[in-house]
Amino acid sequence: MTHPSNGEIERYTDHYFNRTKRVIGKFGDTRVTYAVFMRRPVVFAPRLALQWLEDTGRDRNTAVEVDKRYIEGKWVGAGEPMMYITGSFFHLVDLETIFLQKLGPACVAAYNAWTMCADMPNTAFLAMDARHCAGQEMAEMMAYAASVGSARAKRKVGAVGFIGNATHATAHFFGRDQGLGTMPHALVGYAGSTLRAAEMFHETFPGEPMTVLVDYFAREISDSLEVCRRFPDLAAKGMLSFRLDTTGGRYVEGLDPATSYAVLERYSPESIRGYRSEEELRYLVGTGVSAAAIFHLRAELDKAGFNETRIVASSGFGPAKCRIMAEAKAPIDVVGTGSFLPSNWTETYATADIVEYDGVKRVKIGREFLHRGRPNGAGAPL
Repeated sequence: MTHPSNGEIERYTDHYFNRTKRVIGKFGDTRVTYAVFMRRPVVFAPRLALQWLEDTGRDRNTAVEVDKRYIEGKWVGAGEPMMYITGSFFHLVDLETIFLQKLGPACVAAYNAWTMCADMPNTAFLAMDARHCAGQEMAEMMAYAASVGSARAKRKVGAVGFIGNATHATAHFFGRDQGLGTMPHALVGYAGSTLRAAEMFHETFPGEPMTVLVDYFAREISDSLEVCRRFPDLAAKGMLSFRLDTTGGRYVEGLDPATSYAVLERYSPESIRGYRSEEELRYLVGTGVSAAAIFHLRAELDKAGFNETRIVASSGFGPAKCRIMAEAKAPIDVVGTGSFLPSNWTETYATADIVEYDGVKRVKIGREFLHRGRPNGAGAPL
């Protein structure tokens, strides 16, 4: 991954920092300490930002001291200083813009990934966010964030968490050499049928586990059973999975509003007993990949004797949908998702304020809470 070099930093940073750098160069350097914080709770994911800061400081032949208030993967409250960065004002002043870009979004995405994995601790997750990222740098940042949030969920609740992601370049964050995945909808369209797509994949990659997309022709149940009958050995060995990615414009094969309620009444009655918002009802009994759809597919596979097959669910599995699926106890083996990406970008803004100049505490009025060693102990490591 490439990052702005010293020559490019001037072009990518806020220009008032460039002008401040010239003023410092004219009137003399000073040693400063920045406090870094965010305005919402997050999970601390600073590694990429700090690596860039370290590399840049090395290039500039200047030492930068970092006082981390939390270790990676810890929960940080709104307004709590995450870290203090001390060094030459001349060499730090133009780095703030890019440093914060690399920090804030990762912390929010890590928080989302953590809540999703913690809510569904028995379900594996696959990071499929790359297509939703604005370029390679964001893709690296989001994969890293998912791994941090996942690691927290594993520590806190023993969750399975993220088992991998969809691209080779960022697979190392999940302890892998390569990305995971089998087929997109395009392969099913190319093959002309779901079964033929499965056959083509199996012939090309013999002996590998296979995940088959089954919503292309609106025959989620029929096509799943047809593939099972074609590959009974894979089904019996647990090497055959079916991925539901049904569009929100229709119900899964065999379902409508009434039958969706009936499915949940049978398999998860408590999930529809109390009050539910419109969004929650959509996740439970609506179109697309609902809890009812997942129970329905599982029941049909089991009824046909294919109990060892697995279900992969995708399409909009962010924190809210994962929470509802967990409450319904939907039988999902793997969630494929990129929806841990921040949905409200304004929440990703990290802020850095200088709180000390040559060891003297000084910060703009209203930000005194950022000083180190406050008597209330806020900002101490968790």
